[in-house]
Amino acid sequence: MDNFQPPVLVRTLTYSPGQMRIYYPQIEGRINPRIQQQVNQQIIQINQELQQMQNPEARPTMYGEFAVKTNEKKILSIGFLNYGYTPMAAHGMTYIKSQTWDLTTGRTYQLKDLFKPGSDYVQVLNRIIKEQIKQQQIFTFEPFMTISPNQDYYIADKALVIYFQLYDLTAYAYGFPMFVISVFDLQNIIDENGPLGKLAVNSL
Repeated sequence: MDNFQPPVLVRTLTYSPGQMRIYYPQIEGRINPRIQQQVNQQIIQINQELQQMQNPEARPTMYGEFAVKTNEKKILSIGFLNYGYTPMAAHGMTYIKSQTWDLTTGRTYQLKDLFKPGSDYVQVLNRIIKEQIKQQQIFTFEPFMTISPNQDYYIADKALVIYFQLYDLTAYAYGFPMFVISVFDLQNIIDENGPLGKLAVNSL
């Protein structure tokens, strides 16, 4: 029986009024047209949200891009970046967001949705992140305590990547703190029917 599920096709479009330049994806291919339209509209909304996070004075020269993190087994995870420079500021400001979809249903997943109901996923992730902060000798403004229940994340290379915005944990020079956690280190608590569960199955 042929169970192969080809990756969805991702096209790059450009929104460039004036000096602003935003590169953003749109999907197409062997996918339900309703779900395709829904996901593509959500992608546009995410980029609009990122633009609104910037100082209005930075918008004329704003730059945006994206990266497809996972595109397999009908799971799509994309990261989005937006950079803007406010005149007279010491440096520009960058914000990132991400979203993960199940393309068979069109469902989007918050962090909590990746795990079994009732699992103490926040504490499990906190412990791993604290270990990585120590191992990587990351200087934080204050001792790391906890992620939020719906902390920002994306999925890449069979790993869960938890990340924080600039200044949330560390100084600007450190960039975005990102913590890569293997799916196989979370097998006891992940929802087997969710994105992490599907990616944990070793098959083509």
